[in-house]
Amino acid sequence: MRRVSTSTLLATLFAALPLAAAQPAPAPATPPAPAIAELETSLRETERAFAATMAKRDLAGFASFLAEDTVFVGGTVRRGKAAVVEGWSRFFEGKEAPFSWEPATAVVGASGTLGLTSGPVYDPDGTRSGTFTSTWRREKDGSWKIVLDTGCPPCDCGAKEK
Repeated sequence: MRRVSTSTLLATLFAALPLAAAQPAPAPATPPAPAIAELETSLRETERAFAATMAKRDLAGFASFLAEDTVFVGGTVRRGKAAVVEGWSRFFEGKEAPFSWEPATAVVGASGTLGLTSGPVYDPDGTRSGTFTSTWRREKDGSWKIVLDTGCPPCDCGAKEK
C-alpha cells in the first residue's frame, strides 16, 4: 500500500477547492412557494370571507381572522386581538349589519408573506361611506391573518381646492 504524505494530501485538497467552489449548489429540497397570483386570489377570497362575518353577525368568525398582535386604527387605536374584538363587538349587535365592505384590491409582496387589501365600505343602504385598508400576514399554516387595519371616509377627488 502506498502512503501519501500529509503535504501532498493538503496540496491536492487546496488545488481542488476552486473547482468545488465553482460547482453550483444543489437545489433546495423544499417545494416551491405558491405563485404570487395564487396568493393574491387566496387573499382576496380571505377578505371576502372576513367581510361575510359582518353580514352573518358572527363575531367569533370575525375574531378568527385577526392576528394576536393585530392593530386596528380608527377613532381609537386598538392593539391586540382581544382589544379589537371588544371594540368591534358593538358592530355585531342587532340583526342588520351597520356596514359592509368588499376588496377592490388584493396584492401580495414578493416574499409571499405580506399582503394588502383595500376597497369600498358601504352603509346599509348601499351608499359608499368609506374605504378600508388591511395588511395581512400569511401564517406558517398558509392562512392569512390581519395585522393592521384602517379606514377613511370617501374622498371627493373631483373637488377643487380653494
